[in-house]
Formats: sequence, structure tokens, C-alpha cells
Amino acid sequence: MSLFVSHGAPTFALEPGLAGPALTELGKRLTRPEAVLVVSPHWMTSEIRVGVSEAPETIHDFRGFPPELYDLDYPVSGHPRLARTALALLEESGWNARADESRGLDHGAWVPLMHLFPDQSVPVFQVSMPTDLDPESAWRLGQILQPLEYEGVLIVGSGSLTHNLYEVRWGDQNASVYAREFTDWVRTKVHAGDHQHLIATLEQAPHAQRAHPTSEHFLPLLVAAGAAGDQRPGVLIDGGIEHGVLAMDAFVFHYPA
Repeated sequence: MSLFVSHGAPTFALEPGLAGPALTELGKRLTRPEAVLVVSPHWMTSEIRVGVSEAPETIHDFRGFPPELYDLDYPVSGHPRLARTALALLEESGWNARADESRGLDHGAWVPLMHLFPDQSVPVFQVSMPTDLDPESAWRLGQILQPLEYEGVLIVGSGSLTHNLYEVRWGDQNASVYAREFTDWVRTKVHAGDHQHLIATLEQAPHAQRAHPTSEHFLPLLVAAGAAGDQRPGVLIDGGIEHGVLAMDAFVFHYPA
């Protein structure tokens, strides 16, 4: 099984909105994974890296937010064995991948996991996003990681269904029309298992350039969908839209009824 989550602003850790409780309820329903693998745009490297730390630290990789946000910690274990299994899959597929023994968890990982698994009992490791990742290679990355499902790994692509920070309106929960129209288009393709069009979202969806001036927060959705396999539809976890333009939807792929 794989999952896409919108991690929104770092304040999502303190202000759960609609998405936080929905993720917590999802976490209660899921079969407990052996580990969670997270791909996040807040760890981008020229060549792909896999975090193999036994105890990844909580990285507060943001500035200018309330002081209490910097006091939060998500002290989970890593899973070096499964991380090295991921590394082997990448190497066997021709990716120039390397282990990283010191990297902790960026906020794209720990913030949504605080809601999904608040008891901090599930080990977590990350795989970095290559800086030259594009929609086709993001999908392929998910496909390469897919065999980890049989090891009990939950593959999580953490990004944002919309991500135009230039238009964020703090305190304004009135969803912009363009954000809603873009979100509805993506929901339709995910629900239909129409992955051919989903891969082409940034070229074909309404308001795609406005919803994603850059692509890095959309690509984790394609990693998660790729890890689910062709023509496998996703189940929507409605997260609403925060700050006017940040769609907080999540999608679960291969979710048992």
C-alpha cells in the first residue's frame, strides 16, 4: 500500500484542520506497517540518497514560525535493514544511490506522521528526491520501491496537492476557485486510476502552473501512485484547503475496503 499526503505549512503540526484528524483516523484503520518510507521535497539531492540512521533526529527545517513549533519532536526509530533493502532496489534498477547515515527527518516527513501515527511507534526512513526528477521518473521511482510493500513498508509521498506560496493568505480559509478546480481535476484522475493523465497533470490540468509554479511538491503524488501499480485507483482523504490555496488532500492507494 502507498499513500500521498499533503503536509501543508509547518504549522500543520499545531493546526490540524480537517486533514489532521482524517490522517489520525486513517492510521487507526491501517494494518500496522513494519516501517514507513517517506519521499519529501524537503530532502532533495543531486543523486538519490537513503537514510539508514537507527534514530533519525527531528529536523526543524523552516524559519519564522511560532517558537512552540521548534519544541516539537518526533522521536521514532529508523529501520536500517529495510532502508538498505530500498537502497538495493534502487541500485539494481540503475539509480546511483547511496546510504546516508546521519540524515534526520525533515518536516515533510515528521509533521504529517505526527497525525498519522501519533504514538511514534512505527520506524521511519526517508529516500531523497533527485533534483532532476520529473513526472515520468517520479512514477518510475515509485514502481522501483513497490516491492517493499511485501516487506510491510508503507510508502508515503509527502508533498502538497497545490503549492503556490506566493498566494498563501494566513487566516483566510476561503478556497480560491483555481485551487479547487485543479484539485477536482486531480481527484477525478486518481479516483479513475487514470495514471496516464495523472502523470501529465502539470501539462494538462486546469491552472496547473498557478497551482504548482515549481513541480517538487506535486511529484511525491506520482511516487505514491507509481508504487501502487498501473490502473490502481486511489481513495480520497479530504483535507480541505488551508490558507486560501493549500489543498490538503491525501490519497490512499491499494486500500482494503
